[in-house]
Amino acid sequence: TDRAARAWFKARCTDAGLTVREDAVGNTFARFAGTDPALPAIATGSHIDAIPHAGRYDGTVGVLGGLEAIRALQRAGIRPRRSIELIQFTSEEPTRFGIGCLGSRLLCGSRDASADETLCDKDNQTLNEARGAAGFGGSLNGVRLAQGHYAGFIELHIEQGPLLERAGIPLGIVTAIAAPASLRIFIDGEGGHAGAVLMPDRRDAFLAAAEIALAVEAAAKGTGSRDSVGTCGLCEVFPGAVNSIPSRVRMELDVRDTSEARRETMLAKIALGCQEVALRRGVTIRREMINADPPAQCDPAVVAALRAAASQHHFKFQEMVSRAYHDSLFMSRIAPTAMLFIPCRGGVSHRPDEYASPEAIAQGTLVLAEALAELAR
Repeated sequence: TDRAARAWFKARCTDAGLTVREDAVGNTFARFAGTDPALPAIATGSHIDAIPHAGRYDGTVGVLGGLEAIRALQRAGIRPRRSIELIQFTSEEPTRFGIGCLGSRLLCGSRDASADETLCDKDNQTLNEARGAAGFGGSLNGVRLAQGHYAGFIELHIEQGPLLERAGIPLGIVTAIAAPASLRIFIDGEGGHAGAVLMPDRRDAFLAAAEIALAVEAAAKGTGSRDSVGTCGLCEVFPGAVNSIPSRVRMELDVRDTSEARRETMLAKIALGCQEVALRRGVTIRREMINADPPAQCDPAVVAALRAAASQHHFKFQEMVSRAYHDSLFMSRIAPTAMLFIPCRGGVSHRPDEYASPEAIAQGTLVLAEALAELAR
């Protein structure tokens, strides 16, 4: 399905007269050539992959909106001085390999070629095997882009929260992106028959996991900031039978904040909680950090271009932080970066009823087009 979507997208880019290339991990680049190809390009884009049972707007709005922004500039007869490049990033969601923003991490050098063998999916297929099966060869070392490769980057995205809709404001201009961290927790207890082992004698791995999940919630609520969030989104129980005491659990946690210091405080409290639960319940707990990334500050010049584009069309906007993280977090390490949010109905995202209206998408795409034109001028 992913390969079919990629083929459809590349065909639309070719139809628009853009030059298309792909790198070794499948990041796709479609370039609208400027009059001075020696200058670093301006870039935009997002992702088209999704988590299971999700919606159709997260990421996709930024890819197809970026394509339509370029087509709008073409229809208006604008030939920018700098080239404008549209990027479709590979595996922004952590669904397959357990780590988010895989394509943009490799682009900015946050991950290196060792990811080829260290990242595996649930079927134990390595990243190297998966990309080879999808037709992407070559060393991952060639994916990384040099500092200054792009003169600027803008990502158009649905807000994935309710603030814009509640305020009746059509656009959000992002000034900072939260710092995410993900970790796995492995709990080993002792299994047994659900009827034969008495409660005082149990070392139930799942009940230990339940306490850890509550410790995550307490750590997030305990910072005093609404920007602190913690989620236990995965809990696999072994052997998974109704009449068997759980002997083993694998959990995956997501902890994030706009403040790296507050996030580290949450992680420390979760670690202490794990130690206390292990001692009291007689289980063994092992923690494995998947990633812990710093927050990003958006570039003032790129933010100013978005402000000017919105004001030009008399669109109201609100400056805000992104509590979700995106490919922009990693692009900010190699290029001046900002994000543009549009409202989504009810603030709903990562669900099948995720929705953004055609009018909201059109406004966001128009502002994106104007800002790209200005930055490429």
